[in-house]
Amino acid sequence: MKNTLSKVGAILLCLLLWGTFIRAQSVPIRGKVTGPDGNPVIGASVAIKGQKSGTVTDVMGAYKLQAPGTATLVISFIGYLQQEVPVNNRGEVNVKLEEDQKKLDEVVVVGYGQQKKKDITGSISSINSKAIMEVPVTNAQQALQGRTPGIDVLNNSNKPGDEPRVRVRGTRSLSAGNDPLYVVDGIPFAGNLNDINPSDIASMDVLKDASATAIYGSRGANGVVLVSTRKGRIAAPQVTYSGMYGIINTLGKTDMMDSQQYLAMKREANRAAGLYDDNNPDASDAKIFTATEIANIKKGVNTDWQSLMLSQGWQTRHALGVSGGTETTKYAVTGGYFKDQGVLELQSYERYNLHIAVDQMIGKRIQIGASSLATYSMRKGGTYNGMSASLKMLPIADPFDASGKLITYPTADNQQPNALLDYEKGNRVERLSHIRFFNSLYGEVSLFDGLKYRLNVGTDVMQNNYGLFQGKKNTDLLIGGGDATASKQGQFVWAYTVENLLTYNKTFGKHALNVTGLYSVQRQREDTSTASVRGIPVEWQEYYNLGQAANVTGIGSQLGTWTILSYMGRVNYGFDDRYLVTLTLRADGSSRFAPGHKWGYFPSVALGWNITSEEFMKGVSWVDNLKLRGSYGRIGNTGIPPYATQGLLGRTPYSFGNKGATGFSPILLRNPNLTWETTASTNIGLDFSVIKGRVSGSIDVYKQKTTDLLLQRFLPFSNGVDYVLENTGVTQNQGIEIGLSTVNVETKSGFSWTMDVNFYMNREKILALGEGKTQDVGNGWFVGSPTYVYYDYKKVGIWQDEAAAQVYKQHQGEIQLADLNNDKKLDDKDRTILGAPQPKWSGGMTQRFSYKGLDLSVVAFARMGSAVKSDFYSTFNTLFGRYNNLDVDYWTPTNPTNAFPRPNANQERPNNYNTLSYFDGSFFKIRNITLGYSMPKSIMKRWQMEALRFSVDVKQPLILAPYRQKYKGIDPEDVNVIGVDAPATWMLQFGVNATF
Repeated sequence: MKNTLSKVGAILLCLLLWGTFIRAQSVPIRGKVTGPDGNPVIGASVAIKGQKSGTVTDVMGAYKLQAPGTATLVISFIGYLQQEVPVNNRGEVNVKLEEDQKKLDEVVVVGYGQQKKKDITGSISSINSKAIMEVPVTNAQQALQGRTPGIDVLNNSNKPGDEPRVRVRGTRSLSAGNDPLYVVDGIPFAGNLNDINPSDIASMDVLKDASATAIYGSRGANGVVLVSTRKGRIAAPQVTYSGMYGIINTLGKTDMMDSQQYLAMKREANRAAGLYDDNNPDASDAKIFTATEIANIKKGVNTDWQSLMLSQGWQTRHALGVSGGTETTKYAVTGGYFKDQGVLELQSYERYNLHIAVDQMIGKRIQIGASSLATYSMRKGGTYNGMSASLKMLPIADPFDASGKLITYPTADNQQPNALLDYEKGNRVERLSHIRFFNSLYGEVSLFDGLKYRLNVGTDVMQNNYGLFQGKKNTDLLIGGGDATASKQGQFVWAYTVENLLTYNKTFGKHALNVTGLYSVQRQREDTSTASVRGIPVEWQEYYNLGQAANVTGIGSQLGTWTILSYMGRVNYGFDDRYLVTLTLRADGSSRFAPGHKWGYFPSVALGWNITSEEFMKGVSWVDNLKLRGSYGRIGNTGIPPYATQGLLGRTPYSFGNKGATGFSPILLRNPNLTWETTASTNIGLDFSVIKGRVSGSIDVYKQKTTDLLLQRFLPFSNGVDYVLENTGVTQNQGIEIGLSTVNVETKSGFSWTMDVNFYMNREKILALGEGKTQDVGNGWFVGSPTYVYYDYKKVGIWQDEAAAQVYKQHQGEIQLADLNNDKKLDDKDRTILGAPQPKWSGGMTQRFSYKGLDLSVVAFARMGSAVKSDFYSTFNTLFGRYNNLDVDYWTPTNPTNAFPRPNANQERPNNYNTLSYFDGSFFKIRNITLGYSMPKSIMKRWQMEALRFSVDVKQPLILAPYRQKYKGIDPEDVNVIGVDAPATWMLQFGVNATF
């Protein structure tokens, strides 16, 4: 025992002496951390490499700590390059940090080339691959929502495969297109971005002002979205895999009446019509309900048709890629799969992608490369609207008979077939198969110092096959009657682009010059054919044997071709890294226009001033970057179909000599004077970065005026033609955009909190409609108002007094409208603008938190001050009893509400029912919350992996909106009108990303 104690004591003594020795080796170290200008860096982290101990600098940039004389100090701070400095037994270690110019030197795609961010003179917003994949998206446009100022992205619908509507700085044209031009790897990309796997995208740059978009001339008026796909890199082969699976549920169900609420409403509707005797309810019920309905009422049937139609959806995405290369050869190959099964059984979208990119150096002067995107997709139920049928179904209707089979007409009403019949195999089949090959090839040669020639060739081939079959038991045919129908459509699109680019890039002392010249041609050919039939003898043939049908109900084919020939010149000049000038001129000749009007010319000029490069800013250490930008230019919009200037003839049957004959008559007059819609744009912007990059951003103010709008001028009926297209009308857009990025917290322990915020306000206005008109009520166009408004009577309540209602020939319990001119009658003069879809402002915010291996991001989006029109309150608020109804607070003699009118069996819908459809469209959404965990590098090294990350996402977990919380709607986000279709959803997603 004594020996044991002696051994333990000896060991403790050795440990004590060793600790004393170690402490003796640690020495007090002090010093000062400064920037390149000699000013102190406050809050810089000073840590001992390999240990957790460390400190931060004080207000004088000074620090103190204990460290071994052989230690290495690691000094870091935002906006500076990290440094590792050996102590070498010194007692004082001063460190001078160098600025990290990476952000200022970031390369931005500007169209036909790239520029450093600090040299940009136009208004450009960028989003990288990390931000794109930060939110679970079906297509890349959705990633732009709420992420960049000036870009308004709204979902058209919630159907799988639908793409959102994108507007860059508002709506300009009243009848031509307003979608931006998409350019993928330098080649114009027709159609939507559904064909591109979002994980194949390296960056998206949005060109917004005339200086940035004028290089695309006739197609730049609505903004340009430049998409750059992933390329190879100089590195050993790297294999990546990303996969996810998500569970989709509806955000809520439409608040329809249950059986008791429906029965009360129908009885009240008949009571108002004088058809219901409360003293004899049984006899009255027998008059207004069918025998089937009476039996179901006695059985207590209360069917929730929405629950029967809706089910849990799911979404999955997988991508496997390999990339790498050497100084001479770089490559990237990615294969992807995506499937979105909607909450309605017949709706789904499935996509297969293959992306290949190769870049090859030939000697020292020649470089060639190719990028190919191949896509196959299958969309089902693109036009299917099962919700419309199901919401009308009565809750007192039993969908199944005693044997469990579907009852064709559950209430014996032939206008209400069982909505579940569409789910029976073969009753409704709708498919759209899509194949696309999009290729971009280039060759570049350095002719001599600074001068390069580049040839870009792009080919685009698309094939669409659409088929729709509806059997006899399909709900549409059960209502209309008739035999099985089928239709088929084929479309083949072939397009190519050839561009010749000559660039000269040279620096002469303080002068920097970049000159770009372009000659290009783009051509597209679209061939379409359609056929529809009725009377399919064998229904399992669906739409695959149209020749066996009893009747051909329609047949047609169409060919459309167009060509654009272009010349473009651009000069970028910089002096002393302070003053920047960009001059651009593009000339486009389009086959769409008649001789004499084919060519359009689109100039622009932009100026930039790097204020931080001035001598008087040298002492302002807290300002990293300050640049003032200004631009003016004119850009165009082709805006018309290929043959609009040639007029159009229509086939007309008539009697000639007591015999049937066919002739042709004009249905659209030709107008050879049609020309471009042109937008003149002015932009002033300020880019800034302060406190060593902790706060950075940009502010832009702009004004755009679009002239020569393509509009219909209506003609007298005696002409035999309703209208003729003319260039007339003017619109204006003006607004402000603010984008801000901040580093809120960054500690030496590894915790960081960063934030991106953007704010956007745009005001659309129609300045003129032509012919001296101040309004076009049918289209919702009014001079001085936004490009689309809601124009209707204004509901002020429900008539509570019969005598007061009779003054306006109305009745107690009906909708009371505002008599705006107080003339004691209601007519068109009392209609007014109730609102517009244009918001007063919109914005987004992304919060990112990270601590060691954990990361959390929250993406939010707001749209405030807009109005929406909801079809739910017109289509499913009939209040006359034949169909089920929204559960609304309607007027009765004992419930004198001002919300909704009294039900009435004598009215298919309430008088002025459309006035019930307008709501405040403002909303705030949490678009996505992502929690991720990256495995430690030590484990990755043992597993022979580079990285492994697991994540959990919640998509659209929160919506705050008057339409949802106050009026019991589901989701106010829609384009102009909230349609009755696939419901809004939320998703819980699990993902994994691995790199080998």
